[in-house]
Amino acid sequence: MTNDLLENLTDGARAYLVPVGSVSGGILGLPIGVPGRRFLAAKIVVRNDDGIVAQSTIPASEVERNIQEFPQPLRLQLQQQLQALSMPVQGIALPGRDLPLSFSRPRIMGVLNVTPDSFSDGGKFLDVAAAIIRARQMVAEGADIIDIGGESTRPGATPVWEGEEADRVVPVIEALRGDGVPLSIDTRHSFVMKKALNSGAHIINDVSALTYDGDSVPFVASCDAPVVLMHAQGTPETMQDRPSYAHVLYDVYDYLAQRVAECEAAGISRARLILDPGIGFGKRVVQDNLSLINGLPLFLTLGCPLLLGVSRKRFIGAVTGEEQAEKRVSGSVAAAVKCAELGAHIVRVHDVAETLQALKLHQAFHDAAIMDGAF
Repeated sequence: MTNDLLENLTDGARAYLVPVGSVSGGILGLPIGVPGRRFLAAKIVVRNDDGIVAQSTIPASEVERNIQEFPQPLRLQLQQQLQALSMPVQGIALPGRDLPLSFSRPRIMGVLNVTPDSFSDGGKFLDVAAAIIRARQMVAEGADIIDIGGESTRPGATPVWEGEEADRVVPVIEALRGDGVPLSIDTRHSFVMKKALNSGAHIINDVSALTYDGDSVPFVASCDAPVVLMHAQGTPETMQDRPSYAHVLYDVYDYLAQRVAECEAAGISRARLILDPGIGFGKRVVQDNLSLINGLPLFLTLGCPLLLGVSRKRFIGAVTGEEQAEKRVSGSVAAAVKCAELGAHIVRVHDVAETLQALKLHQAFHDAAIMDGAF
């Protein structure tokens, strides 16, 4: 990147630090806030309203020095990202629980759709008794969190009245609150958030990043529950009609960075935020979803835990040719392992036992590489 080019950029130019070349163990490389994980290099990208104007890949050993050569506004952006990248992500405090949710290993969030029309398992667990049995089965298989949703957000889904949504999820939460597992409420409605937390839920998971319901931000600011902010372009009814981005990775990053800033300004601590780039939510099926997963380390520079929901999604079917969602288990496991390798702290899955087995083996390779690097 030439200094003349960078000096002529407008004040609105943005810089991005994207770690590349993930490795386990050893002492060389760019450290990130995941134990034992390093990156061999970083891609530095600069763009403005006209698009990407400069990019280059820098060896890890040269990143800090290279950043010093940028004009001050861009240098400050990159320095902040590098600092956030190198800091270990802290555990998330959960209301009513003594111990925080730690991220010493990737956590598994089990999907529990208490709906008649979810894309993979709609109708299977609409009955309260069936939902409770399924939740306890996932816990027995190794789920760290159960994510309970009463409104389908699949492409083309229509909204559900919040009272009906609450009626679906509250009895399940009340039945599980004494089981000792963290419970997440998957909802866009502040009314349902409040009902769920009062019934024993610990985490709010909002596919609209608290933008769908005008009362969501004030409510979350008034409580102490962690919240997942997810990116989605459009609403479930229309999001897959014609998704469009200048550059999906940086557009989604900018959106989540803005939502973090807006939440902090509203009194929601960054320490309570979990970020999700929203795989399948207003994304071109293969191109955008794969770009986001491959570029996942960029989101580590926001300094918050990352959640990825890739399980059984359409992009897996598009790549593999498998049309039936429930038969995409192998592809889902492969995607979850890839996300963990690139720094995801939580993977949201339907197939808990299969994912846990794969992640245990991935962690064993990871730990062995760290030990090998110590000699």
